[in-house]
Amino acid sequence: MLSKSAAKAFFIGGTVIVSAVFVGLTVDTLSQVPARSNAAEMTEAVKRGHDLWTDNNCMGCHTILGEGAYYAPELTKVVERRGAAWMKVFIKDPQAMYPGRRKMVKYDFNDGEIDDLIAFFTWIGRIDANGFPPKPDMVPGVAPGAAVVDAKTAHAGSPETFTTLCVACHAMAGSGGNVGPALDGVGDRYDAKTLDTWLRDPPAVKPGTKMPKLPLTDAQRAALVTYLLTKKAKN
Repeated sequence: MLSKSAAKAFFIGGTVIVSAVFVGLTVDTLSQVPARSNAAEMTEAVKRGHDLWTDNNCMGCHTILGEGAYYAPELTKVVERRGAAWMKVFIKDPQAMYPGRRKMVKYDFNDGEIDDLIAFFTWIGRIDANGFPPKPDMVPGVAPGAAVVDAKTAHAGSPETFTTLCVACHAMAGSGGNVGPALDGVGDRYDAKTLDTWLRDPPAVKPGTKMPKLPLTDAQRAALVTYLLTKKAKN
């Protein structure tokens, strides 16, 4: 049983210690804010992108840094997941990529505004949010016998369209997205005509497919078909 004077000393001493710890943690937190908030990279393009985000009420459907509605995907790391090229095509006309499926509004942003939005998302994605959101599983299981290599090696010699758009959803040799199936050995599974038909209009071939209808030119589609046909399983 503490005496009155001992209890008073215990209370005062505990308060001082706890207050000192609180002040120390506060100072430490504030000292980390500039670096962790990515403030040094806040360009005019980022600010314009933020204004577009708020003025068009994007948070009415999406979340960013965990704030917003939960109707549409979380976008904090969207550039990391999809890539700037894929995002630019999608934002320009969501319905064109997913005919009859996407409920996202076509805002008719011009190219400059889309670039500003992507700059904003890129900046947000580089904020140190202490692991939020959890890093998605970007690498699906690869084909048996396929070695996992770095992206440069995995996609060496590929058309630009493949490295800017296709890898947003597909992986090859363990490098890329996991929305669609891995493309290791795809040249063994399909012929040129099938690949061309599929790339021209995926929903027409398979209604309800997750693969979008990309705005590919005939030349881009031909280059992709030629490249994919070379991707055969190693014996």
